[in-house]
Amino acid sequence: PPDGLAFDNGLGGFTPEGEAYVIHLAPGETTPAPWSNVLANDGFGTIVTEAGLGFTWAINSGENRLTPWSNDPVRDPQTEILYLRDEENARLWTPTPQPAGAGTACRIRHGSGYTSWESSSEGLEQELLAFVPLDDPVKIVRLRLRNLLPHARRITATYYAEWLLGAVHGEPAPLRTAEYDAEVHALMANNPWNDEFSERTAFLTSSRPPHSLTTSRRDFMGRDGN
Repeated sequence: PPDGLAFDNGLGGFTPEGEAYVIHLAPGETTPAPWSNVLANDGFGTIVTEAGLGFTWAINSGENRLTPWSNDPVRDPQTEILYLRDEENARLWTPTPQPAGAGTACRIRHGSGYTSWESSSEGLEQELLAFVPLDDPVKIVRLRLRNLLPHARRITATYYAEWLLGAVHGEPAPLRTAEYDAEVHALMANNPWNDEFSERTAFLTSSRPPHSLTTSRRDFMGRDGN
């Protein structure tokens, strides 16, 4: 745990300069409720928590949620997730505490306009940073890895986004679609069922081309969704 935090309550406190709130979670430890950070500009935003990457909206945080938000004060389920996989031994985990990183200590930093997660596991130092630019309607997630082992590694990073493109999770959206546009190197998602925002398109892209992808939640999460 970091030293010198102001108003330290055993889980977190403010840095001496007051520019960030730092949370330190030991393996298996959780905060008593989701501790959130709102990252937003005039027309776009996301709420992340100490547990993970949270959910995202555009224009209207209630009526045009790009990914679902849960009001569960205990479980804090994540609808945007970045998974890491070691291709040598097929081990799978997340650099955030949820859903598959709770067994590793994690330091979370909620700052003005950004949140970062730092951890070390599987022979890797890991830093994940999320922020929303001042003017652009995008959520940027940056991953940095440092190999601590004396041999080369092959690590796959996979981003999961559960498209909602509406207001209420679970409502019928028979016209909602998602497809990969190879020309612009992005997954595109639309929901013409959403009257007010039917002309808008959500997208997910990365700085590196994908070697695999799917727009089927069942294919990705399995038949039982776990």
